[in-house]
Amino acid sequence: MTELTLVVGLGNPGDRYVGTRHNVGWEVLDALVRRLASDPPRPTRIDRLDCRALTGRVKIGATPVLLAKPQTYMNLSGESVKGLLLKHAVPPERMLVVSDDVALPVGRLRIRPSGSSGGQKGLQNVIDCLGSDGFPRLRIGIAGDHFRPGEDKADYVLERFSKAERAALVPVLATACEAIETFVAEGLDVAMNRFNRSPEPVPAS
Repeated sequence: MTELTLVVGLGNPGDRYVGTRHNVGWEVLDALVRRLASDPPRPTRIDRLDCRALTGRVKIGATPVLLAKPQTYMNLSGESVKGLLLKHAVPPERMLVVSDDVALPVGRLRIRPSGSSGGQKGLQNVIDCLGSDGFPRLRIGIAGDHFRPGEDKADYVLERFSKAERAALVPVLATACEAIETFVAEGLDVAMNRFNRSPEPVPAS
């Protein structure tokens, strides 16, 4: 029997946070469910409460995958993540955490096997609760052109994307789904080699 993989999207519950930069981890999971929904037996919603997270099960290839959106609010995400890992006996290396990253511009993503939170408080809480930063993560860039280093991140991450940024985010969500599928089906190293590349420059007209 193929072992379960856990994919966690970080975000905040409640209508006031829908569409904000901080909730892009949830948007990736929603995009993945839509992508897989062409196969009728697969679930189309992430709506089952488990360890203080809304969850849904899908299959990527032959691998069962548990998708999870912690409902603890961002800064306490680790409590839910730790509970899910323990309950479902998933080792950290078979978990992928999807989060926003203000250090990356909109339109970029990065996969890493471990490392610091980079100031992302939900990711930091996962590290604190697990007592380790040794788990894969998929970081989605949320920094727009007007963001400046030193700007108050707490307010910025709770803003919504501009119309132009939202348009740039659409293909990133699709690429993030491909990266998750690759991580599950082919492993972390393959996913990193395939997706940790800068977008091709736009040719001058």
